[in-house]
Amino acid sequence: MLKSSVTSLIALALTLTLTLPTVAYGEESQAPGSSAPAVDLAPSARSAILMDAESGTVIFEKNSHDRLPPASITKIMTLLLVMEALDEGKIKLTDQVQTSENAASMGGSQIFLEPGEEMSVEDMIKGIALASGNDASVAMAEKIAGTEAQFVVMMNEKAKELGMNDTNFVNPNGLPVQGHYSSAHDIAIMSRELLKHKEVTTYTGLYQDYLRKTSDKPFWLVNTNKLVRFYSGADGLKTGFTSEAKYCLSATAKRDNLRVIAVVMGEPTTKQRNAEVSQMFDFAFAQYMNYPIVGEGEPIGKVRIEKGMESELELSAEQPYSILLKKGTSTKDIRYELKLEDKLKAPIQQGQPIGKLAVYQGDQLIKEFDLAAPQTIDKANWWRLLRRSVGGLFH
Repeated sequence: MLKSSVTSLIALALTLTLTLPTVAYGEESQAPGSSAPAVDLAPSARSAILMDAESGTVIFEKNSHDRLPPASITKIMTLLLVMEALDEGKIKLTDQVQTSENAASMGGSQIFLEPGEEMSVEDMIKGIALASGNDASVAMAEKIAGTEAQFVVMMNEKAKELGMNDTNFVNPNGLPVQGHYSSAHDIAIMSRELLKHKEVTTYTGLYQDYLRKTSDKPFWLVNTNKLVRFYSGADGLKTGFTSEAKYCLSATAKRDNLRVIAVVMGEPTTKQRNAEVSQMFDFAFAQYMNYPIVGEGEPIGKVRIEKGMESELELSAEQPYSILLKKGTSTKDIRYELKLEDKLKAPIQQGQPIGKLAVYQGDQLIKEFDLAAPQTIDKANWWRLLRRSVGGLFH
């Protein structure tokens, strides 16, 4: 009888242990001089993460890899692919997008597109960013990829490229469907990538605007993310809600030179969602600062290329490189070094990994950034190699 009671107590203890929520802090990297917050910054959230947008340093996280329905936060990936298509010249802001029957049939939040209605890419972006238009998301997906299904393929390819291992997309708008999931961690990753397109906050940071301005029925847009109006420095990114996902938000705010991303999922109310994201922002801005290492466009070194059309490749910072520091931390002896591949041999493709930019304080490694080839270097022909060899004899 005693043995049976002890066994039951052990089983109960194990059950309670397995069902308690887990909280982890700074899993990927932690700011020098920092420690885990003494309190849960998002107690009502099912999952949450707070991240420095520039360095990717995680300040706080809670169940951040749990796979959950992301609702309309999905549209961050849709906006990312739209911004990339604009950068690549595949579409222009002034291009007209025709609404298909499929796009117009989307329920939930929408901008009430009619089949055959045309709207500019820029207005479609506003419809997605402010009103969370499910119809506008599908219309843009079809514009970029030809079909919604092919756009979803692109979404998942991009997710894989970004290392979003907790994510699978089934549609471009986040309407409930089996097998469509993401995590707070992955949402922060794609939010950070979207923010590299600095122009996106001119849309996500708007509180209100109009569509169909010249028509007899102008459509008033009000941002579903109220923090852009009520929290100083907030300028994005995307809200989400379904009865399954509850209230979700990926938000960003910038003060001075520090930009942070806060993601919460599964909040019970919009009030708690906004309050807990504000609390995460307050903590970051009170406790941390951003220390610049290299500015965007600044030269950072050279790398030799074996048997390439170019024998040397000059590297410059394609983005600002900085580290997150606890306020009051010494910045003495902070420096960076290039850690490049031993032998880089042509051909080399643009975007190919070629090494890392390592940041040290004294002898301690505190952060590494991946470096990619800024351009393609083709393999040199025998004549160029011969001329290079002969020329080398006279230098």
